[in-house]
Amino acid sequence: MAGSYDRALTVFSPDGHLFQVEYALEAVRKGTCAVGVRGQNCVVLGVEKKSVLKLQDPRTVRKIVMLDDHICMAFAGLSADARVLVNKARIECQSHRLTVEDPVTVEYITRHIASIQQKYTQSGGVRPFGISTLIIGFDPNEKIPRLYQTDPSGIYSAWKANAIGRSSKTVLEFLEKNYKEDLPKDEAVKLAVKSLLEVVQTGAKNIEIAVMTSDSVIKNMEIEEVEAIVSEIERQKEEEAEKKKKPSGSSNS
Repeated sequence: MAGSYDRALTVFSPDGHLFQVEYALEAVRKGTCAVGVRGQNCVVLGVEKKSVLKLQDPRTVRKIVMLDDHICMAFAGLSADARVLVNKARIECQSHRLTVEDPVTVEYITRHIASIQQKYTQSGGVRPFGISTLIIGFDPNEKIPRLYQTDPSGIYSAWKANAIGRSSKTVLEFLEKNYKEDLPKDEAVKLAVKSLLEVVQTGAKNIEIAVMTSDSVIKNMEIEEVEAIVSEIERQKEEEAEKKKKPSGSSNS
């Protein structure tokens, strides 16, 4: 049935599907995983990095990008599509500053990005953006962390913690079980790393973490810092495994 309706973006199938939009969501699911976690006075973005080729400069492969001084974005899906969307968002941020003489709020720029994504689901001769985004930041003169998600259909929503990309369902289930309100900074970072380790098998070298605090300063964590957190998580897992073994051993004796 899909065959006759999946070529044209603007035509609904009889059962109400827009197949090109669904295929764009499939492209997102094939992208590397990205995680966002909102803490008490910080917000954390974590992404799964693809292994860089030996002769490639790793600085040119970015999955976490700044939209403005106080807003940061991670994405899953087609990197080239993301670059176009990032440029449009950055122009809007600067245009807003010039026009209103105030920085944008996180919801404003999220709504702008979602509107662009939606526009590309309703016009002939174009295709949807093959990316979902996680947008973090702090509104001007506020200390409340914000986390939003958009997808190729143009839907946007606010979250306490969320995951997009490869195996995002598994990561989201892990976050639902382990997320607590008002996490301190260290715990929020640890939760983001833990959730990524659910899908990243190669450890810290393929994980990138960015933390924004209430003064709107973003910090990209060094690989050594991420490795230290991964080591601590693995040590805790080993200790928990030992504790589980002990009762069963004593009962047998």
